[in-house]
Amino acid sequence: QFPFGRRLPCDIYWHGVSFHDNNIFSGQVNKFPGMMETVRKITLSRAMRTMQDLFPLEYNFYPRSWILPEELSLFVAEVRMIKDSNPSWKPTFIVKPDGGCQGDGIYLIKDPSDIRLTGSIQSRPAVVQEYICKPLLMDKLKFDIRLYVLLKSLEPLEIYIAKDGLSRFCTEPYQEPTLKNLHQVFMHLTNYSLNIHSGNFIHSDSVNTGSKRTFSSILCRLSSRGADVKKLWSDIISLVIKTIIALTPELKVYYQSDIPAGKPGPTCFQILGFDILLLKNLKPVLLEVNANPSMRIEHEQELSPGVFENVPSPVDEEVKVAVIRDTLRLVDPQKKKRKDTQCLLYPGIADGKLQLKPVKIQVKSGMKDKQHKHHSLKLS
Repeated sequence: QFPFGRRLPCDIYWHGVSFHDNNIFSGQVNKFPGMMETVRKITLSRAMRTMQDLFPLEYNFYPRSWILPEELSLFVAEVRMIKDSNPSWKPTFIVKPDGGCQGDGIYLIKDPSDIRLTGSIQSRPAVVQEYICKPLLMDKLKFDIRLYVLLKSLEPLEIYIAKDGLSRFCTEPYQEPTLKNLHQVFMHLTNYSLNIHSGNFIHSDSVNTGSKRTFSSILCRLSSRGADVKKLWSDIISLVIKTIIALTPELKVYYQSDIPAGKPGPTCFQILGFDILLLKNLKPVLLEVNANPSMRIEHEQELSPGVFENVPSPVDEEVKVAVIRDTLRLVDPQKKKRKDTQCLLYPGIADGKLQLKPVKIQVKSGMKDKQHKHHSLKLS
């Protein structure tokens, strides 16, 4: 919105999809150049595999992956070799189109020969991954976690992780994949955009129940069972940091191309959506990274056939309003003038281990609403 036209510069430019404006010479933009391309499934898989080759133990949170169609023969050969050496291995694989979103085009297979070798695989490349067959269940349902991560700066690398996120549930009780249930998307795929069409989807006014809940409500239930929630958070923080480190070289190439050093231009920040699955042993596994996570805080409700209205979603509002609010506070160009401070925690790297250290930020004076804590990493 430019009420006075583009003659007056803005402090913050909020783009809807991607960085696309070459006429901004100052201020801050909420998108990094090239972010959409960098977190696409194939690009992300290449970056993660590069790091897995270098640091296999550090990057074991990303599923084994192959890129189609170029690595189809390698995929077939490696699966055959593993099966020959371990006849008890009965894998399932998940095929994800590179440019797909909201569950579009995803399907499960039991054998490489089941890949749909149609013309679409040539025009629409994909990633095939080993499917996680033993996820953590809650109320007998599979779920994933959407965490919101603020990449505030590339140089120095500065990351903030929101302390609460969303847990998106499947709507059919989970069973390990078999040839009979491979096509039951409401059992295997956690995508909200798919499960919303299930007759079992539950919209709840509570953040603790329903088909979409806060991640903090899941942590409370795990804690009540005696789970080590602090270790889980530490593992998730490590996953986020290592993922962004893997993406940083490519992001810097885009950044330096669009905003060359020494020339006037904006600084950038961006909210990312990390989709994470928990195994039964509470190990977090990275599913994908979303460059444009939805910030809607309502959902559509059908009043009568073909007639819909937008209804507030308490769980979305609880999480997303805090993410947007605290993002704006963190990038607020006027924050240096504020007097009140709030202590945040960020994991620093010392002797190869993560340790918590305090860092102060400026927040609006007299703010009465709840302050959400974050985790951040600053590397120089």
